[in-house]
Amino acid sequence: MTSTPTANAGLVWAIAELLRGDYKQSDYGKVILPFTLLRRLDGVLAQTKGAVLAEHAKRKDSGLDVSLFLARAAGYSFYNASKFDFPTLLGDANGIKANLLDYVAGFSPNVRDIFERYEFEKQLAKLDGANLLYQVVGRFAAIDLSLAAVSNESMGMMFEELIRRFAELSNETAGEHFTPREVIRLMVDLLFTPDDINLSKPGVVRSIYDPAAGTGGMLAVAEEHLHAMNPDARLSIFGQELNEESYAICKADMLIKGYEVDRIICGNTLSHDGHAGQRFDYMLSNPPFGVEWKKVEDAVRKEHKQKGHDGRFGPGLPRVSDGSLLFLMHLLSKMRPAKEGGSRVAIVLNGSPLFTGGAGSGESEIRRWVIENDWLEAIVALPTDMFYNTGIATYIWVLSNHKAPERRGKIQLINAASFFVKMRKSLGSKRKELGEADIERIVKLYGVFEAGEHSRIFDNDDFGYRTITVERPLYDAKGKPERDRKGQPKADSSLRDTENVPLKDDVDAYVAREVLPHVPDAWVDGEKTKVGYEIPFTRHFYAYTPPRPLEAIDADLQRLGAEITELLGAIVKEPMTRNK
Repeated sequence: MTSTPTANAGLVWAIAELLRGDYKQSDYGKVILPFTLLRRLDGVLAQTKGAVLAEHAKRKDSGLDVSLFLARAAGYSFYNASKFDFPTLLGDANGIKANLLDYVAGFSPNVRDIFERYEFEKQLAKLDGANLLYQVVGRFAAIDLSLAAVSNESMGMMFEELIRRFAELSNETAGEHFTPREVIRLMVDLLFTPDDINLSKPGVVRSIYDPAAGTGGMLAVAEEHLHAMNPDARLSIFGQELNEESYAICKADMLIKGYEVDRIICGNTLSHDGHAGQRFDYMLSNPPFGVEWKKVEDAVRKEHKQKGHDGRFGPGLPRVSDGSLLFLMHLLSKMRPAKEGGSRVAIVLNGSPLFTGGAGSGESEIRRWVIENDWLEAIVALPTDMFYNTGIATYIWVLSNHKAPERRGKIQLINAASFFVKMRKSLGSKRKELGEADIERIVKLYGVFEAGEHSRIFDNDDFGYRTITVERPLYDAKGKPERDRKGQPKADSSLRDTENVPLKDDVDAYVAREVLPHVPDAWVDGEKTKVGYEIPFTRHFYAYTPPRPLEAIDADLQRLGAEITELLGAIVKEPMTRNK
């Protein structure tokens, strides 16, 4: 029987109390996370430990590379050839550090890399110096993290819960590491639903990619969902992650599941694309909200300038304070050509990419590029208070370069802000979650593709506009308009104004209707006209609420006035009573 992620996280969390006084709270994770990983790998390999040791003894003097034989004996793409495991480590308290180092060194290279990223040897030396190492090993040995006790899904959720708690201690942003599982399930449903028929075929193989993979939660949920649909389907998983600790957890999870871990890259996706030139069937991501990209600015601007649309950032660059649209462009650059089956993308963004930046700005040009290429299928507004580190409004963008015929030239907006279940206990800023019924309702709204209370359907160019520059003549001291050499009236810059005209409107008709009745001498400088795009999501779902009748408001004011008079009277009366 498997235990719950929260319960296991609580057991591991309790071990962190041993570190109090010798470690700063912000450094607890440097010890607890790698030890949790080590115990997990120990439990996974326990059943085949004897077979691996026997195979190692048989072949160690053969002069051959024994790694393939040991991996086969272990039943995984990794192994441990050390005689030690957690139970045997406890048999020698005095030699605990040396034996533990021997144990870690006995892993295959693809696992040793995980612990090198945690600087595990350094942490062992510190624990040993504080006489804590044997106690920590003993406490972890008492926790069963084998596959029989803890499923891969539960283990992933357990790591995410630990990261959230450690992030709270150190005032870091846990949301940079992972996304609530129910939000991922919704994203995966939105990705896979249109392809249900193809994904149900025997032997189907698809690829999926996450450029901000965190601990691998999105990739894991996608894999589980596809296998639930079709046990014979195979998903090739690719990802990249900047944070080394999250990368290590993701890599360990992929090793246990038997995936090729060299497809999970450690590094900054924006400055170094670890999967350059590759294309994927499905992509999903939750890039950090509102995080600046100043550290990689030189590399990004260089690619934008030198490669243009042949690179990832050709359409434009957003302001340095928020790099989320860079991730969007990165994903779209990795779509398979439509003639090869195309790609589907789901990405979580905050509200800023919907409307920040006027016509001609980097943000507007990116939206223009996306919409005019007819890649944007739908945007789903999620409830607030859904994420662990922020309560802001968030949106799932669903994009594809092979839209269904009925969706071509159209964009669907789904307002799911009221679809949620209140949590019994808050987790950081997360106070709400999507229930199964909420997810089904959103996916149904998307699938039906009809206008209604929570769904709106628009033409692509409904979100476009022209920013026109309205000029007025410059008058001389005699009140006559000044003219240039060509006889054209000069413009008075102090009277210059701009107007946003919807793309579907005729500019001349708009000016005649909205401008000339007020300023008959005005004209439009066509050379200054810019095309922009924005998605004013909230405006399209705004429901007018009429004000209360004046009589009701007046009655409330009179009632409040009477209450105030009564309170003032009591205050005045009290000192008089005391004086008596």
